[in-house]
Amino acid sequence: MEQKRIMVVDDEDFILESVTDILSDEGYQVITAEDGPMCLEKIESQALPDLILLDIWMPGMDGIEVLEKVKKRWPFIPVIIMSGHGTIETAVQATKLGAFDFIEKPLSIDPLLLSVENALKFKALQEENVLLKEKTGKVRDITGISEKILKLKEQIRIVGPTDAWVLIQGENGTGKEIIAQTIHRFSKRKDKPLIDINCAAIPEELIESELFGHEKGAFTGAHTMKRGKFDLANGGTLFLDEIGDMTLRTQAKILRILQEQKFERVGGSRTINIDVRIIAATNKDLEEEIKKGRFREDLYFRLNVIPIEVPPLRERKEDIPLLVDEFLHEFSKGRIKMHEDAVNALMRYDWPGNIRELRNLIERLVILSRGDTITVKDLPDHLSSGLEYSSDKMADSAFDISCFKCPDFKKARAIFEKEYIRKKLQQHGGNVKRTAESIGIERRHLHRKIKALGIEN
Repeated sequence: MEQKRIMVVDDEDFILESVTDILSDEGYQVITAEDGPMCLEKIESQALPDLILLDIWMPGMDGIEVLEKVKKRWPFIPVIIMSGHGTIETAVQATKLGAFDFIEKPLSIDPLLLSVENALKFKALQEENVLLKEKTGKVRDITGISEKILKLKEQIRIVGPTDAWVLIQGENGTGKEIIAQTIHRFSKRKDKPLIDINCAAIPEELIESELFGHEKGAFTGAHTMKRGKFDLANGGTLFLDEIGDMTLRTQAKILRILQEQKFERVGGSRTINIDVRIIAATNKDLEEEIKKGRFREDLYFRLNVIPIEVPPLRERKEDIPLLVDEFLHEFSKGRIKMHEDAVNALMRYDWPGNIRELRNLIERLVILSRGDTITVKDLPDHLSSGLEYSSDKMADSAFDISCFKCPDFKKARAIFEKEYIRKKLQQHGGNVKRTAESIGIERRHLHRKIKALGIEN
């Protein structure tokens, strides 16, 4: 478990020594300061404390003034006020300025430790809420039972618990973010933050501030200190999405930080040490980008410890029925179903936009649906026609090409169904249950189809 840093600020040596002993025995790392200016200087020059215990009566800069400055500069650090001459007015003033608690001297061990524990829990909840608000979209599971997806899940199960860095490659819309989330959930860092940043969506002039944070006054508009993504991800995982879109200049900075595990905020001079696991993702062929001089070879080898390829949807069409059910439940709460003929039509399409395209389609169909069942008639023309096959995939598709030459629609459909089911049965070793699950129909219905079409199994 990460050791929490607590700063104790008091002008009495006895208090500093006794509180340090108490907190050290509880496993905390303790930093001390004898007065307000020393407190502010140590916060500025060292790693930020997780909590401050602050005496209110000190010569020169008193605790109220220190509290005000700390909360203005570092509002996320909880402060517990200690006082041997406490009054209700002072407590109220400290609370208004953002103090977490107010405890009286002489200090008792149990109330002190309870207040410290509560303050640290409060800080953890605050950070968790910030991270949740920053996240867009829900965490999803990897849906599918195709051979490629089962292999992918097994790879994640093995890699997840390690601290190995991962490079996820796949086309747009294949679900690379879901893969990153799943790896994090399998890791030892699952209770720590997963911070993501879309490298393609941030302007070049702002990406350093986003990644490393900035100090107050570092540039025009920097009115307060801001923690960067590396800082927020400390102890957890940083997901660098679309890393292939970073400029060479930013790549060089990223490489240095990844190698040294430390950085400085924009406009700052204090070195911040970090411990993060990196998961990167891209839809580009980085080896080709290296040849063209657009991606650093040393950064590629640093990131590509564990390569993971996410298959496009056209290579895992047997997962489409499961994905359709998932999206229908998401958008209609189970109110709307899809007829099996419509699902079969979706399985005959190559999905250049992958899962994202399928999800958007289901959302649109649910919104426009007037009944409780989506049929082939509700599908766009390019899907309902059943003719959307790319020429280089024809020979591998799960039906007999002769169905296109048949002038009678019913006969063509029968030819397609027979060949499609026959090949699916072959894929699943003749197991009717698994075949029915893979194509999204009930087992008894598949039995009837096999019998009616005269398929030998």
